[in-house]
Amino acid sequence: MSVEDKGTFQISLNYDYNNLNTLNTGTEKRDDNSRLRITHSVLLNTSYAITNRFSVEGLFTWVNQCRNISQFGNENLDQTSGIGDGMILMKYNFENLLGENSNTELGLGAKIPFGSSTETNSQNIILNADLQPGSNAWDVIYYLSVSKQPSFRPSLTISGRAIYRSTGTNSSYLGNSSYRFGNEIQAFLVVSDQFSMLKTLSSPSISFKYRDARLDKIDGFDLDNTGGNWLFIIPDFSIYISPNLIFSTRAELPLYSNVEGTQLTPTYRLTTGFLFKIKPKPKLLNL
Repeated sequence: MSVEDKGTFQISLNYDYNNLNTLNTGTEKRDDNSRLRITHSVLLNTSYAITNRFSVEGLFTWVNQCRNISQFGNENLDQTSGIGDGMILMKYNFENLLGENSNTELGLGAKIPFGSSTETNSQNIILNADLQPGSNAWDVIYYLSVSKQPSFRPSLTISGRAIYRSTGTNSSYLGNSSYRFGNEIQAFLVVSDQFSMLKTLSSPSISFKYRDARLDKIDGFDLDNTGGNWLFIIPDFSIYISPNLIFSTRAELPLYSNVEGTQLTPTYRLTTGFLFKIKPKPKLLNL
């Protein structure tokens, strides 16, 4: 969320659908659709501007994950649901640091392990870490965002942001082991604009997202078939239902993937929801 004027409260509620039905070895797509993984998420994001430049943002999640493997006429279905991990992020905006009509935001935060990491299957066996709603580990989040509106078209915004996640360790994985997801970096390049449509404003955008994840570790050793790097394109369309209420929907489509070993990799992802802003009332001057 953007850093707004002092006293502004923002809240967004989104539904996220992530479909993984593509099996890759390195960059090569394998002719095998026997594995399917689907994640449904509800994302509640809030932000409060403490000053005109400093804000605090929080993320709360609910997650449903389903993994289905169909082979030789048999199906193996594992599913978990529950509260997922959350996040808190503090951000500071350096206005016009890169010239007129520019914003530079620096952020520091943490991923908070709210979710369960001990869910079991129908045989009462604890499921692997990637199927758990939570991670039982604290992560450190570093955030950088830059944006600029060119003078020839003030409604146009060109922006980029980078998010680095330094992961913590679940020291009680499967009861007697340790597990650590690989550190990861995500980088975005975004071009957005605003247009009048049906007596209101619309804001389409196109984004490119690069994600690089290191190998996971179990008991300090690299775990095969984890980690890789991906490139996605994200078309997004937002419309202002009112000046303070925005509806948006976006798709995330893979352009390139290079995974370590053999892994399921994203096929497509859809996200839709609402953003609501509560701005402070302007102060009246007494003459």
